[in-house]
Amino acid sequence: MTKSIDFYFDFISPYSYLSLERLKLLKKNNDIVINYKPILLGGLHKLGGITPPAFNDRKLKNMKNDCELIAKKNNIKFYWNSKFPINSLYIMRGYLVIKDKVKENYFDNCFNAYWRDNIDISNENNLEMILEKTGIIKNEFFEKINQIEIKNKLKEFTDKAFEKDVFGAPTFIVNNKIFWGQDRLEYAIDELNS
Repeated sequence: MTKSIDFYFDFISPYSYLSLERLKLLKKNNDIVINYKPILLGGLHKLGGITPPAFNDRKLKNMKNDCELIAKKNNIKFYWNSKFPINSLYIMRGYLVIKDKVKENYFDNCFNAYWRDNIDISNENNLEMILEKTGIIKNEFFEKINQIEIKNKLKEFTDKAFEKDVFGAPTFIVNNKIFWGQDRLEYAIDELNS
């Protein structure tokens, strides 16, 4: 029987990237379906009245160290992006407009560019490079991400996540139970196997 895990993410979240790398390995070795749930982390924080670590110098310093420790322990290529934080709005909308057959490549290419290769993916030229690498027609992409229905769809996804008590990224939901943070992935997997 195939098991599924909901994975709430935003490309701006380093912990989402670190979780993804671990999830990919897990998926490779198990019969697991990952339901990717895009959210706009900034919008989610605003709904919850949360000040993100990116805007608190002490938390930000700890977060950078923490991510580097996690990456080293799990043998994940990781580089703290010098442009952190960026506005991920267009990139997140992009995930909603591209065809299913290239979603995984877009997903990997965006995360890798930002959290492995230190590329500012909010820069249009850099994003165009990712689109070309992924096989996405840039004119169609930019036209679609500005359509009102796509804007509303990302907002709706974020609002629905908030209604489910999701307040950060990554968040995993298994059997209607919430597991927040990359350090709770093992607990989500335990629930998956229970």
